[in-house]
Amino acid sequence: MSNLAELSVTALKGVGDKFAEVLAKLHIATVQDLLFHLPLRYQDRTRITPIAALLPGVDAVIEGEVRAADVVFGRRRSLIVRLQDGSGTISLRYFHFTAAQKSRFARGARLRCYGEARRGAAGLELYHPETELVDTEAPATPETLTPVYPLTEGVSQARLRGLVQQALALLNEGGVSELLPTELLPQSMRYPLGAALQYLHSPPAGADLAQLAAGVHPAQQRLALEELLAHHLSLLELRKSSSAIAAPPLPANEALERDFLARLPFALTGAQQRVCAEIAADLARGRPMMRLLQGDVGAGKTLVAALAALKGIGAGAQVAVMAPTEILAEQHRRNFSAWLEPLGISVALLTGSLKAAERRSQLAAVASGAAQLVVGTHALFQPEVVFHNLALVIIDEQHRFGVRQRLELREKGAASGATGRLQPHQLIMTATPIPRTLAMSAFADLDCSVIDELPPGRQPINTVAISNDRRDQVMERVQGAVADGRQAYWVCTLIEESESLQAQAAETTASELAKVLQGVRIALVHGRLKPDEKERVMNAFKAGDVDLLVATTVIEVGVDVPNASLMIIENPERLGLAQLHQLRGRVGRGSIASHCVLLYGTPLSQNGRARLQALRQHSDGFAIAEEDLRLRGPGEILGTRQTGEIQHRIADLQRDAQLLPQVQRIAASPSLGADLRHQLIARWLQNKPRFAEA
Repeated sequence: MSNLAELSVTALKGVGDKFAEVLAKLHIATVQDLLFHLPLRYQDRTRITPIAALLPGVDAVIEGEVRAADVVFGRRRSLIVRLQDGSGTISLRYFHFTAAQKSRFARGARLRCYGEARRGAAGLELYHPETELVDTEAPATPETLTPVYPLTEGVSQARLRGLVQQALALLNEGGVSELLPTELLPQSMRYPLGAALQYLHSPPAGADLAQLAAGVHPAQQRLALEELLAHHLSLLELRKSSSAIAAPPLPANEALERDFLARLPFALTGAQQRVCAEIAADLARGRPMMRLLQGDVGAGKTLVAALAALKGIGAGAQVAVMAPTEILAEQHRRNFSAWLEPLGISVALLTGSLKAAERRSQLAAVASGAAQLVVGTHALFQPEVVFHNLALVIIDEQHRFGVRQRLELREKGAASGATGRLQPHQLIMTATPIPRTLAMSAFADLDCSVIDELPPGRQPINTVAISNDRRDQVMERVQGAVADGRQAYWVCTLIEESESLQAQAAETTASELAKVLQGVRIALVHGRLKPDEKERVMNAFKAGDVDLLVATTVIEVGVDVPNASLMIIENPERLGLAQLHQLRGRVGRGSIASHCVLLYGTPLSQNGRARLQALRQHSDGFAIAEEDLRLRGPGEILGTRQTGEIQHRIADLQRDAQLLPQVQRIAASPSLGADLRHQLIARWLQNKPRFAEA
């Protein structure tokens, strides 16, 4: 019997070294990793539905004969295929298609299709359904629900499903250890681990789809408990190791801070002053600060971070500021430079897209200590980055980074003192609201501060929800805003698909808008652009050389253009409320009234309608988080998982809050020995920084 935690994924049929590199992007290196790569959702393809019995908004399998296939030129070029069975006729609509695809749909061909029925201009339609040609002998429908997995470019659903089936065959022979002693598990959680994995990859035809979508099936809860426990144990280890080491005390440099505050055109809010005092008390001590700073979009977290940075710089040490994207890193560099360079403080930037000569120069400045504040992305982790005396690390958008990455940056170290190697302090910032009870449980290694007050003068954002049927009116609104000298964003969302299809959808939208909006300067930004090209586009937008920025959700954080007063978010029902709130926060940054248009697809589910209504009613991120929790239904898990807000593989900190007391009880049990603790952490967190949030 093989230990699947040590069996390389290359042991599976069809996985060579090259494809293993692709799977590594999904943090799959072993067969056990593959088994723990769980489906996002499920499709019921176990029965064929007559066309006449289809319901709008419901996924279904249909089978019929092609009666016609024509390319139609409307507002958007599309391929329309008419499919007929004995009960009725339906249209299949494709916006992105090739000549080869069109030729498959020959008149008389028999097709089996899977997709969601929607109301179209001429009755029900299926948009981009999955199709297969059916011979005279129709293939049998599957006996289990069909899993839909998180993907990366170069991996298809069909290929991943085939690999998982091979892994399940190995699982049946054993090879995945039960690490939790049965007596530590509550009665309802005593679901064998192997059986839970088997069930979640291949639920039987009669499985409760709503229960699975809500994440509350006993098999899911069994895995969620173990994952939360591993996460909690890793954080306890982190806090234990932090409290045992020394950090450089950073007393206030009052003259420097007084000079800084005197140059600001505004006063700090009461909440900012309170949080600054909490941070100052931490930094003055001789052990590492580990503080989580929460604050809504626009609450002034960056200013608090700058004051914290002055403590390190004022004590003669270096400070590092880490951001998840180059756009956000560049934004921070601009802000910190504007604030600190007049005080004689040198600011450096380290990102992956720097040219070789500039990179060498910046690395030398960091190593010598000439660069007192260093802003960067993941590039700060690289071995060639050597700090002179790093005393404080500030991490923005903490949910994008993992425990492992935080540890790596901490290990960059600070100075060497008489008592041995000192560790830098850490300030971790997030605009994603986390209920305090969950923060205390799920962020066991961190103290928490909250900026719960917005600066005066911030303009409220008027949010409206408009059906896609009125798309033309929304375009007119964009034209009007640009005519008034304002700038706008148009955000395209596409779920589950690869980055290339997201880019393709954004390109199609940009092209469509360019045809309609006369005299409007349009630019496009998405995840597949090279970093320097992305930066060029963003700089042009900031400089006012671009009127309308068409983007994927890559602009969620790190864009600050006060003249941008209008945001259009296409298909907002596909995103989680927290991410929609983050996107909306890109406007309302100047002194003019701003607007956010939620351009939703129809039909809109009751849950989707309630969520968009919540976004219209609330401007406070913490209130939105509570609404998100109250409204969370089966579809919400899908929405948040696919946008990356849930960073665990299966656990959800809000949904599974009731498991946290069990997690803490098990973590404190003496019968959970050190060896089991390390194995649990390795299973869930090792080599998977994306899921190891801290």
